[in-house]
Amino acid sequence: MSKIPTTIITGFLGAGKTTMLRHLLAHAGGRRIAIIVNEFGALGVDGETLRRCGIPSCGDEDIVELANGCLCCTVAEDFIPTMAALLDRAEPPEHIIIETSGLALPKPLIKAFNWPGIATRVTVDGVIAVIDGPAVAAGRFADDPAAIAAQRAADPSLDHDNPLAEVYEDQLQAADLIVLNKTDLLSPETLARVRAEIATASPRAVKLVAAQQGQLDPSVVFGLNAAAESDLASRPSHHDALDGAHEHDDFESFAVALDPIAGVDSLIERLRAVAAAHDILRIKGFAAVAGKPMRLAVQGVGTRFTHHFDRPWATDESRRGHVVVIGLTGLDRAAIERAIQAETVVA
Repeated sequence: MSKIPTTIITGFLGAGKTTMLRHLLAHAGGRRIAIIVNEFGALGVDGETLRRCGIPSCGDEDIVELANGCLCCTVAEDFIPTMAALLDRAEPPEHIIIETSGLALPKPLIKAFNWPGIATRVTVDGVIAVIDGPAVAAGRFADDPAAIAAQRAADPSLDHDNPLAEVYEDQLQAADLIVLNKTDLLSPETLARVRAEIATASPRAVKLVAAQQGQLDPSVVFGLNAAAESDLASRPSHHDALDGAHEHDDFESFAVALDPIAGVDSLIERLRAVAAAHDILRIKGFAAVAGKPMRLAVQGVGTRFTHHFDRPWATDESRRGHVVVIGLTGLDRAAIERAIQAETVVA
Protein backbone atom coordinates (compact mmCIF):
# COMPACT_ATOMS: atom_id res chain seq x y z
CA MET A 1 0.00 0.00 0.00
CA SER A 2 1.23 3.52 -0.77
CA LYS A 3 1.83 5.93 2.07
CA ILE A 4 -0.78 8.58 2.85
CA PRO A 5 0.64 12.02 1.99
CA THR A 6 0.71 14.65 4.71
CA THR A 7 1.17 18.37 4.26
CA ILE A 8 2.60 20.38 7.15
CA ILE A 9 1.58 24.04 7.12
CA THR A 10 3.86 26.13 9.27
CA GLY A 11 4.40 29.86 9.69
CA PHE A 12 4.60 32.45 12.43
CA LEU A 13 1.64 33.79 14.38
CA GLY A 14 -0.90 35.44 12.10
CA ALA A 15 0.81 34.59 8.81
CA GLY A 16 -2.46 33.30 7.35
CA LYS A 17 -2.17 29.53 7.80
CA THR A 18 -5.82 28.90 8.69
CA THR A 19 -7.06 31.15 5.89
CA MET A 20 -4.95 29.23 3.39
CA LEU A 21 -6.09 25.90 4.83
CA ARG A 22 -9.73 26.89 4.49
CA HIS A 23 -9.16 27.88 0.85
CA LEU A 24 -7.45 24.55 0.14
CA LEU A 25 -10.38 22.66 1.65
CA ALA A 26 -12.89 24.64 -0.37
CA HIS A 27 -11.08 23.61 -3.56
CA ALA A 28 -10.08 20.08 -2.58
CA GLY A 29 -12.03 18.47 -5.42
CA GLY A 30 -13.79 15.96 -3.19
CA ARG A 31 -10.70 14.25 -1.84
CA ARG A 32 -11.02 12.88 1.69
CA ILE A 33 -8.89 15.13 3.93
CA ALA A 34 -8.23 14.99 7.67
CA ILE A 35 -6.95 18.05 9.51
CA ILE A 36 -4.88 18.37 12.68
CA VAL A 37 -4.86 21.90 14.08
CA ASN A 38 -2.41 22.76 16.85
CA GLU A 39 -2.76 25.83 19.09
CA PHE A 40 -0.25 27.34 21.50
CA GLY A 41 -2.96 28.58 23.89
CA ALA A 42 -5.41 26.60 25.97
CA LEU A 43 -8.44 27.80 23.99
CA GLY A 44 -8.59 26.93 20.31
CA VAL A 45 -9.61 29.49 17.70
CA ASP A 46 -8.32 28.04 14.44
CA GLY A 47 -10.21 24.76 14.74
CA GLU A 48 -13.39 26.63 15.59
CA THR A 49 -12.83 28.84 12.54
CA LEU A 50 -12.89 25.72 10.34
CA ARG A 51 -15.88 24.06 11.99
CA ARG A 52 -19.38 24.72 10.66
CA CYS A 53 -17.83 26.44 7.66
CA GLY A 54 -20.12 24.74 5.16
CA ILE A 55 -17.30 23.14 3.15
CA PRO A 56 -18.16 19.50 2.27
CA SER A 57 -14.58 18.32 2.86
CA CYS A 58 -14.48 20.05 6.24
CA GLY A 59 -16.66 17.87 8.47
CA ASP A 60 -16.30 18.20 12.22
CA GLU A 61 -15.23 14.57 12.47
CA ASP A 62 -12.28 15.29 10.18
CA ILE A 63 -10.89 18.12 12.31
CA VAL A 64 -8.71 17.23 15.29
CA GLU A 65 -7.74 20.15 17.50
CA LEU A 66 -4.77 19.91 19.87
CA ALA A 67 -4.54 22.95 22.14
CA ASN A 68 -2.26 24.19 24.91
CA GLY A 69 1.10 23.28 23.47
CA CYS A 70 3.13 22.69 20.33
CA LEU A 71 3.21 19.37 18.50
CA CYS A 72 6.96 19.75 18.18
CA CYS A 73 7.14 19.31 21.97
CA THR A 74 4.42 16.67 22.45
CA VAL A 75 5.12 14.14 19.73
CA ALA A 76 4.69 11.01 21.87
CA GLU A 77 1.77 12.32 23.93
CA ASP A 78 -0.32 13.98 21.21
CA PHE A 79 0.94 13.55 17.67
CA ILE A 80 1.54 9.80 17.39
CA PRO A 81 -1.79 8.76 19.03
CA THR A 82 -3.68 11.27 16.90
CA MET A 83 -2.10 10.04 13.68
CA ALA A 84 -2.70 6.42 14.63
CA ALA A 85 -6.38 7.12 15.28
CA LEU A 86 -6.77 8.74 11.85
CA LEU A 87 -4.93 5.94 10.06
CA ASP A 88 -6.92 3.23 11.85
CA ARG A 89 -10.27 4.54 10.65
CA ALA A 90 -12.40 2.17 8.60
CA GLU A 91 -12.10 4.73 5.82
CA PRO A 92 -8.77 6.50 6.39
CA PRO A 93 -8.11 9.92 4.87
CA GLU A 94 -6.60 10.28 1.42
CA HIS A 95 -4.55 13.25 2.58
CA ILE A 96 -3.70 14.71 5.99
CA ILE A 97 -3.00 18.39 6.65
CA ILE A 98 -1.29 19.52 9.85
CA GLU A 99 -1.50 23.20 10.76
CA THR A 100 1.15 23.80 13.39
CA SER A 101 1.11 26.42 16.10
CA GLY A 102 2.64 29.70 15.00
CA LEU A 103 5.39 29.11 17.55
CA ALA A 104 6.19 25.53 16.53
CA LEU A 105 9.54 24.43 15.14
CA PRO A 106 8.74 22.07 12.23
CA LYS A 107 11.80 19.81 12.30
CA PRO A 108 10.93 17.72 15.39
CA LEU A 109 7.49 17.12 13.89
CA ILE A 110 9.02 16.05 10.56
CA LYS A 111 11.34 13.66 12.42
CA ALA A 112 8.32 12.07 14.11
CA PHE A 113 7.23 10.62 10.76
CA ASN A 114 10.09 8.15 11.20
CA TRP A 115 8.52 6.69 14.36
CA PRO A 116 7.86 2.93 13.98
CA GLY A 117 4.11 3.21 14.45
CA ILE A 118 3.56 5.44 11.45
CA ALA A 119 6.72 5.37 9.31
CA THR A 120 5.36 2.79 6.88
CA ARG A 121 1.94 4.41 6.60
CA VAL A 122 2.45 8.15 6.05
CA THR A 123 4.95 10.50 4.46
CA VAL A 124 5.50 14.26 4.54
CA ASP A 125 4.43 15.30 1.05
CA GLY A 126 5.67 18.81 1.76
CA VAL A 127 6.31 21.46 4.38
CA ILE A 128 4.64 24.76 3.49
CA ALA A 129 5.97 27.87 5.22
CA VAL A 130 3.44 30.71 5.14
CA ILE A 131 5.23 34.04 5.53
CA ASP A 132 3.59 37.30 6.65
CA GLY A 133 4.99 39.70 4.04
CA PRO A 134 4.25 42.96 5.93
CA ALA A 135 5.78 41.57 9.14
CA VAL A 136 9.01 40.68 7.36
CA ALA A 137 9.04 44.08 5.64
CA ALA A 138 8.66 45.81 9.00
CA GLY A 139 11.66 43.93 10.41
CA ARG A 140 9.59 41.95 12.91
CA PHE A 141 11.97 38.98 12.72
CA ALA A 142 15.22 40.86 12.26
CA ASP A 143 17.96 40.67 14.86
CA ASP A 144 18.89 43.75 16.86
CA PRO A 145 22.73 43.78 16.83
CA ALA A 146 22.92 45.86 20.03
CA ALA A 147 20.59 43.51 21.87
CA ILE A 148 22.53 40.49 20.64
CA ALA A 149 25.83 41.95 21.90
CA ALA A 150 24.37 42.82 25.31
CA GLN A 151 22.74 39.43 25.86
CA ARG A 152 25.76 37.44 24.71
CA ALA A 153 27.96 39.52 27.02
CA ALA A 154 25.71 38.45 29.88
CA ASP A 155 25.55 34.82 28.75
CA PRO A 156 28.18 33.69 26.19
CA SER A 157 26.46 30.31 25.85
CA LEU A 158 23.49 31.82 24.02
CA ASP A 159 23.09 30.36 20.54
CA HIS A 160 20.36 32.76 19.50
CA ASP A 161 18.69 35.47 21.53
CA ASN A 162 15.81 36.67 19.38
CA PRO A 163 12.98 34.16 19.87
CA LEU A 164 10.92 35.66 17.03
CA ALA A 165 13.79 35.39 14.57
CA GLU A 166 14.62 31.88 15.78
CA VAL A 167 11.12 30.49 15.18
CA TYR A 168 10.79 32.31 11.86
CA GLU A 169 14.14 31.03 10.59
CA ASP A 170 13.46 27.43 11.67
CA GLN A 171 10.11 27.47 9.88
CA LEU A 172 11.62 28.97 6.75
CA GLN A 173 14.56 26.53 6.68
CA ALA A 174 12.28 23.49 6.93
CA ALA A 175 10.15 24.48 3.94
CA ASP A 176 9.63 22.71 0.62
CA LEU A 177 7.44 25.59 -0.55
CA ILE A 178 7.40 29.18 0.73
CA VAL A 179 4.15 31.12 0.45
CA LEU A 180 4.73 34.85 0.71
CA ASN A 181 1.31 35.93 1.91
CA LYS A 182 -0.48 39.31 2.14
CA THR A 183 1.39 40.66 -0.86
CA ASP A 184 -1.54 43.00 -1.55
CA LEU A 185 -0.31 45.02 1.45
CA LEU A 186 3.16 45.55 -0.06
CA SER A 187 4.39 47.96 -2.71
CA PRO A 188 6.24 46.41 -5.68
CA GLU A 189 9.54 47.74 -4.33
CA THR A 190 8.95 46.34 -0.85
CA LEU A 191 7.79 43.02 -2.28
CA ALA A 192 11.02 42.70 -4.26
CA ARG A 193 13.07 43.47 -1.14
CA VAL A 194 11.19 40.90 0.98
CA ARG A 195 11.61 38.26 -1.73
CA ALA A 196 15.36 38.87 -1.73
CA GLU A 197 15.55 38.67 2.07
CA ILE A 198 13.70 35.36 2.12
CA ALA A 199 15.86 33.91 -0.63
CA THR A 200 18.97 34.85 1.34
CA ALA A 201 17.63 33.26 4.53
CA SER A 202 16.64 29.98 2.87
CA PRO A 203 19.42 27.32 3.05
CA ARG A 204 18.50 25.74 -0.28
CA ALA A 205 16.65 26.49 -3.48
CA VAL A 206 12.96 26.43 -2.60
CA LYS A 207 10.11 27.67 -4.76
CA LEU A 208 8.52 30.89 -3.49
CA VAL A 209 5.00 31.85 -4.55
CA ALA A 210 3.14 35.05 -3.75
CA ALA A 211 -0.39 34.96 -2.39
CA GLN A 212 -3.16 37.22 -1.19
CA GLN A 213 -5.33 35.95 1.67
CA GLY A 214 -3.73 32.52 1.30
CA GLN A 215 -5.45 31.82 -2.02
CA LEU A 216 -3.47 29.17 -3.88
CA ASP A 217 -4.55 26.41 -6.21
CA PRO A 218 -4.26 23.06 -4.36
CA SER A 219 -2.13 21.73 -7.22
CA VAL A 220 0.60 24.14 -6.11
CA VAL A 221 0.57 22.83 -2.53
CA PHE A 222 -0.25 19.13 -2.88
CA GLY A 223 1.82 16.54 -4.72
CA LEU A 224 5.27 17.90 -3.85
CA ASN A 225 6.46 14.35 -3.04
CA ALA A 226 9.19 15.75 -0.81
CA ALA A 227 9.39 12.80 1.64
CA ALA A 228 10.76 15.40 4.05
CA GLU A 229 11.25 12.85 6.84
CA SER A 230 14.03 11.33 4.71
CA ASP A 231 15.65 14.68 3.98
CA LEU A 232 16.32 16.09 7.46
CA ALA A 233 19.95 17.05 6.86
CA SER A 234 19.00 19.80 4.40
CA ARG A 235 16.65 21.41 6.93
CA PRO A 236 18.89 23.07 9.56
CA SER A 237 17.47 24.16 12.91
CA HIS A 238 18.71 26.30 15.76
CA HIS A 239 18.07 23.26 17.97
CA ASP A 240 19.90 20.56 16.01
CA ALA A 241 22.57 20.32 18.71
CA LEU A 242 19.81 19.63 21.24
CA ASP A 243 18.14 17.05 19.01
CA GLY A 244 15.15 19.32 18.59
CA ALA A 245 14.53 19.91 22.28
CA HIS A 246 13.45 23.42 23.14
CA GLU A 247 11.17 25.39 25.40
CA HIS A 248 8.56 28.04 24.73
CA ASP A 249 9.39 30.03 27.86
CA ASP A 250 9.94 33.11 25.70
CA PHE A 251 6.21 33.26 24.90
CA GLU A 252 2.97 33.23 26.85
CA SER A 253 -0.71 33.02 26.00
CA PHE A 254 -3.98 33.61 27.82
CA ALA A 255 -7.65 34.03 26.99
CA VAL A 256 -9.77 37.05 27.83
CA ALA A 257 -13.54 36.50 28.17
CA LEU A 258 -15.85 38.97 26.44
CA ASP A 259 -19.43 39.77 27.33
CA PRO A 260 -21.54 40.96 24.37
CA ILE A 261 -20.14 44.22 23.03
CA ALA A 262 -21.99 47.38 22.10
CA GLY A 263 -20.19 48.01 18.82
CA VAL A 264 -17.56 46.50 16.53
CA ASP A 265 -15.50 49.63 15.88
CA SER A 266 -14.97 50.38 19.57
CA LEU A 267 -13.75 46.80 20.19
CA ILE A 268 -11.27 46.94 17.31
CA GLU A 269 -9.99 50.31 18.51
CA ARG A 270 -9.45 48.91 22.01
CA LEU A 271 -7.67 45.82 20.71
CA ARG A 272 -5.43 47.88 18.46
CA ALA A 273 -4.53 50.22 21.33
CA VAL A 274 -3.80 47.30 23.66
CA ALA A 275 -1.63 45.56 21.05
CA ALA A 276 0.40 48.73 20.56
CA ALA A 277 0.76 49.54 24.25
CA HIS A 278 1.90 46.04 25.23
CA ASP A 279 3.69 44.96 22.01
CA ILE A 280 1.34 41.98 21.66
CA LEU A 281 2.16 39.59 18.83
CA ARG A 282 -1.28 38.10 18.21
CA ILE A 283 -4.91 38.60 19.25
CA LYS A 284 -7.62 36.37 17.80
CA GLY A 285 -11.04 35.17 18.78
CA PHE A 286 -14.76 35.76 18.66
CA ALA A 287 -17.28 38.22 20.09
CA ALA A 288 -21.02 38.61 20.36
CA VAL A 289 -22.41 41.99 19.27
CA ALA A 290 -25.56 43.10 21.07
CA GLY A 291 -28.56 42.78 18.74
CA LYS A 292 -26.67 40.85 16.05
CA PRO A 293 -27.47 37.18 15.26
CA MET A 294 -24.02 36.56 13.74
CA ARG A 295 -20.74 35.80 15.54
CA LEU A 296 -17.93 38.31 15.06
CA ALA A 297 -14.51 36.82 14.22
CA VAL A 298 -11.49 39.00 15.03
CA GLN A 299 -7.92 38.49 13.85
CA GLY A 300 -4.99 40.69 14.83
CA VAL A 301 -1.28 40.60 14.03
CA GLY A 302 0.47 43.32 15.96
CA THR A 303 -1.72 46.38 15.37
CA ARG A 304 -3.13 45.08 12.06
CA PHE A 305 -6.71 43.85 12.60
CA THR A 306 -9.39 42.34 10.42
CA HIS A 307 -12.89 41.27 11.39
CA HIS A 308 -16.02 39.79 9.85
CA PHE A 309 -19.24 38.04 10.88
CA ASP A 310 -18.47 34.40 10.19
CA ARG A 311 -21.62 32.48 11.11
CA PRO A 312 -24.89 32.64 13.07
CA TRP A 313 -24.78 31.82 16.75
CA ALA A 314 -26.19 28.34 17.37
CA THR A 315 -29.41 28.15 19.37
CA ASP A 316 -27.74 26.08 22.09
CA GLU A 317 -24.61 28.25 22.22
CA SER A 318 -23.75 30.71 24.95
CA ARG A 319 -23.28 34.14 23.38
CA ARG A 320 -20.09 34.92 25.19
CA GLY A 321 -16.91 35.52 23.29
CA HIS A 322 -13.22 35.40 24.03
CA VAL A 323 -9.97 36.48 22.47
CA VAL A 324 -6.63 34.74 22.83
CA VAL A 325 -3.63 36.98 23.50
CA ILE A 326 -0.11 35.80 22.60
CA GLY A 327 3.11 37.68 23.22
CA LEU A 328 6.57 37.55 24.65
CA THR A 329 6.77 36.46 28.27
CA GLY A 330 6.13 39.26 30.77
CA LEU A 331 2.83 40.63 29.49
CA ASP A 332 0.81 42.62 32.05
CA ARG A 333 -2.18 40.30 31.98
CA ALA A 334 -4.32 42.28 34.42
CA ALA A 335 -3.89 45.54 32.51
CA ILE A 336 -4.57 43.85 29.18
CA GLU A 337 -7.73 42.19 30.47
CA ARG A 338 -9.06 45.46 31.91
CA ALA A 339 -8.47 47.30 28.64
CA ILE A 340 -10.02 44.61 26.44
CA GLN A 341 -13.08 44.10 28.63
CA ALA A 342 -13.92 47.82 28.94
CA GLU A 343 -17.26 49.04 27.59
CA THR A 344 -18.95 45.65 27.28
CA VAL A 345 -22.73 45.45 27.65
CA VAL A 346 -25.16 42.82 28.83
CA ALA A 347 -27.18 41.30 26.01
